[in-house]
This record gives sequence, C-alpha cells and structure tokens, in this order.
Amino acid sequence: MRVLVVGSGGREHALVWKIAQSKLCAKLFCAPGNGGISQIAECIDIKADDIAGLLEFARKEKIDLTVVGPEKALALGMVDEFTKAGLKIFGPNKLAANLEASKVFSKELMAKYKVPTADFKVFDSPDAAKKYIQVNGAPCVVKADGLAAGKGVVVAKTVDEAKDAVTSMMQDKVFGDAGKKIIIEECLIGQEASILVITDSKIMVALASAQDHKRIFDHDQGENTGGMGAYSPAPIVTVDILKEVMDKIIHRTIDGLAKEGIDYRGVLYAGIMLTKEGPQALEFNVRFGDPETQAILPRLKSDLVEVMLAASVGKLSKIRTLEWDRRACVCVVCAAGGYPGDYKKGKVISGLEDVQKLKDVVVFHAGTELRIINDVGQRQEQEYLTSGGRVLGVTGLGTTIKEAINKTYQAVEKIKFEEMQFRRDIGRRALG
Repeated sequence: MRVLVVGSGGREHALVWKIAQSKLCAKLFCAPGNGGISQIAECIDIKADDIAGLLEFARKEKIDLTVVGPEKALALGMVDEFTKAGLKIFGPNKLAANLEASKVFSKELMAKYKVPTADFKVFDSPDAAKKYIQVNGAPCVVKADGLAAGKGVVVAKTVDEAKDAVTSMMQDKVFGDAGKKIIIEECLIGQEASILVITDSKIMVALASAQDHKRIFDHDQGENTGGMGAYSPAPIVTVDILKEVMDKIIHRTIDGLAKEGIDYRGVLYAGIMLTKEGPQALEFNVRFGDPETQAILPRLKSDLVEVMLAASVGKLSKIRTLEWDRRACVCVVCAAGGYPGDYKKGKVISGLEDVQKLKDVVVFHAGTELRIINDVGQRQEQEYLTSGGRVLGVTGLGTTIKEAINKTYQAVEKIKFEEMQFRRDIGRRALG
C-alpha cells in the first residue's frame, strides 16, 4: 500500500514511525512533515490544510490510504472531499469533527445523550458571561468554542481570573473567531486521563490509556500548552473504570452522533476527569492526541495500518482487539524557550546521535527542520534546527513506569539547544 500521513508534528512523526513498520506499507509520504519525519517518509511540500493540493497529490500518486493528523484539516472537511473522490481516508467527516471544532456542539450533544460531563452554560456576550461569573463565583472553567490549538481552556481559580479569560477570548480575540462563543462550566476535581478509541461507528476498539501533562511548569504550574509530556498506561484507569468510560461516555457519544445522522469513523480522543462521582468527559478530540500518541504507539504490537484501514471501510469487526507491549512508556517534550508564548526558531539541536545509541528510546520530532551543510571538503553533513514551540518528544520504554521515566530523562539530558525547556516531573503522578 501507498500511505499518506497529513501533518507535521510529533504526533505525525509517531504515526509515520509506526506505519513504516507495517507489512502492508510499501511507500510512505508525509505532507508537509518535518526534519525527523524526512528520515522515514518522503516529505511533500503541501500544507496540512490544503485539501485541494493534497487531493490532487493523492490521486496522482495513487495513495491507498490517507491518515489525517491535525484537527483543522478534519474540521475543514478533508475526509468528505477524499471520500467523494473514492479515496480511502482515516478520520471523521466534517460534521463528526464538530465534536472538537465546536465545544458548544460537543457539550450540547453530551447533555442530550446523557454523557456524564460538567454542568455548563454557553455565552455569546462578554458582559453576560462576566455577570454570570460574578454571581456564580470561582473556581470555574472558561473555554473558547472553536479550535485554539489545545490552548483555549482556562481553569480559573478566582473571579478576576475568569473574567480576564472572558476578556482575552471574546474581546481581545486571542483565538480569533474561536472565541466568538465561550462556555463556562463547573470545575471538576480529580485526576485526568486520556482514553482513545478507534471506531468505524459501530465497533469501538480502545487503545492503551494515557495521562497528559498540560501545564508548562512542574507540579502543573503555569500556562496551558499543547502538552508537555505523557505516559502510558495510566494506572488510575482500572479495568472497571475503562468499562465505565466505554459504556457511559464513548458508546453514548458515538451512538448519539448516529442518532443525529452522523457517521463517526476514525479515532476519538476523550479527555476524562476521574471524579468521586465517577468518570466525566472534559472534552473530545477527533484525532490522535499529542503527546499521548507518542507514549501509546511504541506500546502497540498490532499492525496500525490494518486497524486504520478496517475502520475507514467499516470493517473493524474483523479486528476488535489489539496486542500491547506490557511495558510502560514515557514521553517528555523538549520545548523552545518562551513557549507557549513567543519563542525563537532556528536553534541548532545537538545530542540526537548520542540518544540513537540508547536502547528502547526513540525521539519524535515535533518542530524541527533538517539543514544540509557542506564543509570545505565538500563532504555533506546535516543538522537539525528548531522550528516550533514543541520541538522534540523524547520517549522511553521500561519494565516499570519508574524505569521508563529514568530511561527517558537519561536521553533528555543528552539533548541540547539554546533556551531548551522541559518538565522534570512527567510520569511522577503514576508512581503514587
């Protein structure tokens, strides 16, 4: 098979890395890809949201399966266009992608089909939102309705903080049109977990559990980011809890969409809060999580292409279960100084060759570019430069979570670039 992966981040590098291991994959492309991905797949200079360009490429190259990484491409209807053209593609259609593209749509669907979630109220007026906050107090959670690259959520501890979030989203428009509407919801207490399932709208196959670390600094301090690290499995997700999540959250959501006439095929990511009252849905993403994917896929023994192909054509009943490595996996994100705010690009990365020598460690590139250097003797050399906020996802496998943590940080210490920052507590929560 000829496979095309769409996207350029750490999630896409992990997907490319896993797809390349498939016995079904004969040729692998990635658009636009990044420096690390270019070592595994042929990178194509087409933007991830250029649907017309990608469709033309897929037709020309006779692509057998397209795998969509980023949410924006899904929200724009890439799956619909490829399907119309008779091409196989893994991901939900435009209507189904509203589960992530519109938090209002998502919350209203959950309310309608009795999916456990936090109480909420929708606002399209900043004044009304602020009055509501003044009356109801804090803590509360303020969410932009639309796509905001994983940063459109503020957990406000005080009334002033909540009002500032409203001003930022609705009046200052820091997330553009994504903040035209906002949601204010109760602040749930508990531990978060990430549950991902692959579905063809009828059969739902759960991936290994994971736990993400959203805040920029240790001990969950500082601003929200796209994710600073993850580990899998999450010990807090027991067999009983997973069953409850599947029954009350995943199945009700997919079945609810079907009742609305919306067929969901692809991967569904559920952000779950494990409260005293039981699991409750925080949010849905309609694609593989980042960096959860980097911690989950190294543990997957089954052929990912086989699973995604079955889901895309409605034949997931032939798969049903997946085989997993029993070891734990930890991913630590190395980010540019200043991230999630302004940051500089073009910093030289060193130490990657040393990390390659370590067993059971892999580095997924998120924001890198590969530069070719010619020295005086015309001998060609190459180096990696930073090109994004989240630069690398350093990932290690270990018999225990503690061993995986130690192995990963041993690798992180070998990597250097100017103003590099990373959390030093990824996975510690799983220790106890």
